[in-house]
Amino acid sequence: MASSTHQTSRGLPWLLSLPALALFLALLAIPLVLTAILSFNAFDGMRGIQQTYGLGNYLEILLDGYYREIFLRTGGMALAVTLICIVLGVPETLILAKMKPVCRGAFFVVILGPLLISVVVRTLGWSVLLGSQGVVNTVLRGLGLVDEPIRLLFSMTGVIIVLTHVFLPFMVIAVWSAMQRLDGQIEHAARSLGAGPFTTFRRIMLPQLMPGILSGSIIVFALAASAYATPAIIGGRRVKVVATTLYDEFFNSLNWPLGAAIAVLLLLANILIIVGCNRLVERRFKQVFA
Repeated sequence: MASSTHQTSRGLPWLLSLPALALFLALLAIPLVLTAILSFNAFDGMRGIQQTYGLGNYLEILLDGYYREIFLRTGGMALAVTLICIVLGVPETLILAKMKPVCRGAFFVVILGPLLISVVVRTLGWSVLLGSQGVVNTVLRGLGLVDEPIRLLFSMTGVIIVLTHVFLPFMVIAVWSAMQRLDGQIEHAARSLGAGPFTTFRRIMLPQLMPGILSGSIIVFALAASAYATPAIIGGRRVKVVATTLYDEFFNSLNWPLGAAIAVLLLLANILIIVGCNRLVERRFKQVFA
């Protein structure tokens, strides 16, 4: 009887997880498997998708300099957005931690505001700000900093600015979560022993914030690398990234197998980069992660 009860209690968590697992399989795992299978299909411009399988789509992507450039551009864009979010998000979180609760709540609303607005509406608003006659260029010319409008719309610079604004809240939330586990007395102890503010941050605070920074970086990098609406609206046809190329292959060229292969390679590249950076950071700050 006791053995039977013990086995039932051990199997109960799995039983309770079945609805979530079924939803995961239905909404994520099965579509990914079907996309991977589709990526091996051959495609003919006149007859469409063929029921023959091979590595032709992957070879075309890997051997064509056009697609390599798009993947490198997308990786550079995602890396730039991630680094800027770290540079802005970590100090911003430290400042929030020093604020009074009332002011902190108000600033949190401002920081999380972009997440409450539709991505399309938000991006269209940025397109108005970044245009040649937009607010940004008008202010710069009014201050005498530039003589002619800077091309921010339909450029990679504009895309990075907008993506940073969109994904910065994720970095702040992740770093804030890590900061809640810190012991404030450690910082005071370091300062009392003669360490300056920069040394205290570099030697004491930063290593303990690394789990939050790493979590935020993973989220920001993955979302930036797969972003579609912002590069499509702000970058236009001038800035081609993997997500906009996917759209073109699926809906313009109707070459679904090639589009599926691009999607699979984007997923694999994201996983390899994220896992690799995760291992490096955990090895460098193994005492914190342990």
